[in-house]
Amino acid sequence: MSKRFSKHDAMEAGALTDTFMRLKRGSITRRHFLEITGLGLAAAVLARQPGFSSAAHSSDDLGSSMSIATWPNYHDPATFEAFTAATGVAVEVNIFGSNEEMLEALRADSARWDLFVPTNYTISTYVRLGLIEPLDLPRLPNFDAGTQNARFTSQGTAEGKVYALPKNWGTTGIAYNTDKVKVTSWKEFFAAAMDEADGRAIVHDYQLTAIGNALVSLGFSFNSVKPEELAKAEELLLEVKPHLYTVTSDYQPPMRGTDAWMTMCWTSDGAQLNRDVPEIAFTLGSDGGEIWSDFYAIPKNAPNKPAGYALLNFLMDPQNAVREHIANGTPATDSRVVALLPAEITGNRIVYPDEAALTPLEFGAAVTLTDPARAEIMARFKAA
Repeated sequence: MSKRFSKHDAMEAGALTDTFMRLKRGSITRRHFLEITGLGLAAAVLARQPGFSSAAHSSDDLGSSMSIATWPNYHDPATFEAFTAATGVAVEVNIFGSNEEMLEALRADSARWDLFVPTNYTISTYVRLGLIEPLDLPRLPNFDAGTQNARFTSQGTAEGKVYALPKNWGTTGIAYNTDKVKVTSWKEFFAAAMDEADGRAIVHDYQLTAIGNALVSLGFSFNSVKPEELAKAEELLLEVKPHLYTVTSDYQPPMRGTDAWMTMCWTSDGAQLNRDVPEIAFTLGSDGGEIWSDFYAIPKNAPNKPAGYALLNFLMDPQNAVREHIANGTPATDSRVVALLPAEITGNRIVYPDEAALTPLEFGAAVTLTDPARAEIMARFKAA
């Protein structure tokens, strides 16, 4: 049965994100979620907003479906529903836990994505290997380079050509249950994992951060590939491995259920966890760590490039992008989006840390993606 929309309905739709998070936590059923949201309420409401018209895509044959590869807990499902409502194109979402997995899938030619979400330090490798092509910017009128913060977007450009557009930026820190433990640095994180948080700590299933944060805890660079420093990081990881709850990049469920008390954590997850479970705090390591930016790129072998461009343009519209940021808790690179965000988000120090907290952090370096020594250490750590 169809639902008639009123001004009151549109106002209530603003609470959809909280309702969705209740669904993720299991406090309501999917059936109840669909009933109380009107089976696509958000899509219908968002489709009435600027940027949701299908007219912009009418010159291309978009087909009936497309695929995006992205990260866990990284999008508001209502965004894709709205895109489908506007264009008729269904979106298949593929979830990955590391950039290495994405790279392997593209190099093996087993991936059939029309859009994907690589992290800043990987883009030069994708360009070098010919896995992505320069973007046709006239097909992306919603993107405005002049409103972007170059600190977080420059790595999408190589040799003067734009290969990827920014999605958001963020940090890698520590989420911890304040009722159980307290940590302020990566040195304290690894020490606590073998002491008061024995059996309750999570390390990422992702070599960049697992090895990088181990290096930082020892006083080395997050991006080090020096053999002697990597050897010490491996020694620490192998020492802590028997004490861990698990090694995973999908750590929200055990943190919410208190099976885990602390975890390596990205900004978006830290904001979501703290919003829903206030006793879970998020901190950046005082001894350093990672600052990052994620991008949207279209693979060279994308089977439906018109739909990839259509979704990318759709996501670049500030009215659409702001809902993504509200849902996933990451900071925006686009000043147009920042201006639309509510003060409780722009004033949230998990999402927008003070500059002093960002100073010790490092952007990931391209060499870490394909460095064989780091790959071997991660393999031994996971197998231990």
